[in-house]
Amino acid sequence: MLKVLTVPAFEDNYLWLIHDGHNAAVVDPGDAQPILTALAEHGLTLVAILLTHHHADHSGGVPRLLQHAQVPVFGPAGENIATVTRPLVEGDIATIPELGLALSVLDVPGHTRGHIAYVATDRQWLFCGDTLFAGGCGRLFEGTPQQMCASLAKLAALPGSTQVYCAHEYTLSNLRFALAVEPGNAALVARIAREQARRAQGEPTVPSTIAVEQATNPFLRYREPAIIARLVAENLVDGEEPIAAFAALRAWKNTYR
Repeated sequence: MLKVLTVPAFEDNYLWLIHDGHNAAVVDPGDAQPILTALAEHGLTLVAILLTHHHADHSGGVPRLLQHAQVPVFGPAGENIATVTRPLVEGDIATIPELGLALSVLDVPGHTRGHIAYVATDRQWLFCGDTLFAGGCGRLFEGTPQQMCASLAKLAALPGSTQVYCAHEYTLSNLRFALAVEPGNAALVARIAREQARRAQGEPTVPSTIAVEQATNPFLRYREPAIIARLVAENLVDGEEPIAAFAALRAWKNTYR
C-alpha cells in the first residue's frame, strides 16, 4: 500500500514523501533536512526525487539528498535544473519501479515557463507544485494568463476525487480572497469553516480535491457570472472576456491583504 507522508518545511511549504513502508520518493524537496529526518524516523530508503519546477524552495535540497543517496532526479525538461537526470515533458511517464509507481506528466506552465505536474492516475493523486493551490493558484512569475488558464484547465479536467497535493499552506489566505471575490458562494463559506477548524487543530489543509477546488477556487471559477460581475464592480475589467477576467483576478490577488 502506497501512502503519502506530509513533511512540513520552511514557514509554509509541504514536501511529499510517497512510500510503501520501505522505499520512498520525494516530491519538491526544497530542504533536505526534513526529508532526511523523515526517512530516518520511518525507516525509509530514498529511491527517487521528483521536481515540478526550478524554484529553490522546491529543488534546493536535492544536492544534499544526492549525497545521501544516488537516485534518479525527475524534473521538467523545459527548465535548467542541473541536478535533473530524467527530464520530462507532457506525455512522459515517470516510473519508479521500487514503488510500483507510474506518474503521468502534464505540462502546466504559468508560474514558471517549464512547470510540470505529476498524476498517479490509478490512485487519483496530483502533485502540482505551485500551479494549483488549495483555494488559489501560483503567481505568474514567468508565464502568461493564457498559459495559466490552459494549465489549470488540464488539472480541473481530472476526476473530481483526485487529491490535490500542492506545495504550500496558503489555504486560509486564499479562501479569504475567494470570499471577497464570491461572497455568495455557500460551498466556500462552509469550506472556510472546515479549514479553520483543521488549522486550529494544527492539521494541514492539504490535500484538497479537484471537486472541492471546482466548487470554491476562484481561479477555476473565473468564468462564473458572479465573479465577473464582482470584477466589473471593482473596476478591474470592463467586459466578460475570460482571459482578461482571469488576469484581473490574479492581479487583484497579488495586492490583496
